[in-house]
Amino acid sequence: MFDIQYILFVMIPGLIISGGASLLVKAAFNRYSTVTSRRGYTGAQAAARLLDVAGIGDVQIVPTHGYLTDHYNPQTKQLALSEEVYASNSLAAIGVACHEAGHAMQHATNYAPLGLRSAIVPAAGIGSSIGYMVMAVGLFVHPFVVGIGAVIFSAVLLFQLVTLPVEFDATARAKRLVVEAGIVDEDECYGIDRTLNAAALTYVAAVITTLLTLLYFLVRSGLLGGRDD
Repeated sequence: MFDIQYILFVMIPGLIISGGASLLVKAAFNRYSTVTSRRGYTGAQAAARLLDVAGIGDVQIVPTHGYLTDHYNPQTKQLALSEEVYASNSLAAIGVACHEAGHAMQHATNYAPLGLRSAIVPAAGIGSSIGYMVMAVGLFVHPFVVGIGAVIFSAVLLFQLVTLPVEFDATARAKRLVVEAGIVDEDECYGIDRTLNAAALTYVAAVITTLLTLLYFLVRSGLLGGRDD
């Protein structure tokens, strides 16, 4: 059904917030992809250097297809870097690669939020695929059904909230260690900082968008703020 409240209070704000964050990331990455580092480290070499300094020798660094599809997989201990990052010696590429190396360091040191995030993944997947549908159906059935859907969908929000400290910590490690490891000079950090700061906003945007969705269904069903007939 056409619901102007959903459009005004969820869809439009969500698109603005998420779209704006995505544009900032692309703008920052594209801007500093043209600025090469003085020492010439590529993204793959920078990640390898950080892992070596940290004494981590069991992580494999591999290239992967796609635009900014960089990620670290704790299960396979693979650090996958996108084509724009793997072989590039730009400040943006080094920043992204070192951020992902930060996740590998979190894994090696049993960083608690990373383990918690991994544990929540199955519940978040169920919440994403089923929770929303249950809430939507509940609006036509009974507020109790919406409540059940909200509980299931909350796993998505929990996952995203736990993701924040994981991502912020990986960024902090990258910013600090990239100079200590001799990968870039201190006066080159501005490009890395701006790229990673922009990327961090996407995780904040995801939390806000999910929260808006959850609040909409709770308010629309009358479970929060009184019944809306």
